[in-house]
Amino acid sequence: MDFSHYWAARQKKVDAALNRYLPPATTKPKTIHKAMRYSIFAGGKRLRPVICLATAEVLRGPVDEALPLACAVECIHTYSLIHDDLPCMDNDDFRRGKPTSHKVFGEGMAVLAGDALLTIAFEMAASCKSWPRYSHADIIREIAVAAGSQALIAGQVADAEGEGKKISPAELRYIHLNKTAALITTSIRLGAMSANATPAQMKNLTEFGQSLGLAFQVIDDILDVTQTTEKLGKSAGKDLKAQKATYPALLGLEKAKKEADKLTARALAALKPFGKNAEPLKAIADYLLSREN
Repeated sequence: MDFSHYWAARQKKVDAALNRYLPPATTKPKTIHKAMRYSIFAGGKRLRPVICLATAEVLRGPVDEALPLACAVECIHTYSLIHDDLPCMDNDDFRRGKPTSHKVFGEGMAVLAGDALLTIAFEMAASCKSWPRYSHADIIREIAVAAGSQALIAGQVADAEGEGKKISPAELRYIHLNKTAALITTSIRLGAMSANATPAQMKNLTEFGQSLGLAFQVIDDILDVTQTTEKLGKSAGKDLKAQKATYPALLGLEKAKKEADKLTARALAALKPFGKNAEPLKAIADYLLSREN
């Protein structure tokens, strides 16, 4: 498959859908809608929505039926970035190569923009149809759990509390299984739900998502210490300065790279039951392992 064309086409599809779902920047009050759109359309890989759509494709589901769910997870991801970048959190001035939301709109408005994106995610998700195995309640609960205090927020709390401390590999895995892998896994599960996945298919895709999400974070940790701010589009080396728990800090750079290889291999192994149909997900896994930003 022509992966670059595949990715670009789905990014374009997601961007068009987000533009439809989000209120126009001229909607009153204008400031909040400008701030929401600023962060949503500031760039970004669109990993979570693209992988949601790819999962639906792998199971031969209609991609358009997965679109509201793909957009919902992107809004939740962007909200988490806006809040992560605040001075009271990671205090970052750049995200996706542009000034962070609070640098443009002020801290208060950045908080509200994040809140609004989290809220509208559920409105988007509620607009989807239901499927024989998955009701609207199943969809909403899936998203709420992934974004809640035992998943995404749990990882953020553990990450903040781990700064400057020596933690175990198991504790580091807990941080990133929740802070990063949970929403990636849910993106995959939502795509599978939109294609009415069987329980066996859902089990394999969940294993794929968890391993892929962890591999993604290991690579992110590696890039933080090996790439420039210009290349990353965000402040390089900030994890080291903040004394955050990372894979290179805990394992060393070479062992961290081997861990990313191992996790990616585990993710690909979970796709074996899908055969050639899994090509889009395999290509995404390979791309994420070799990415440079």
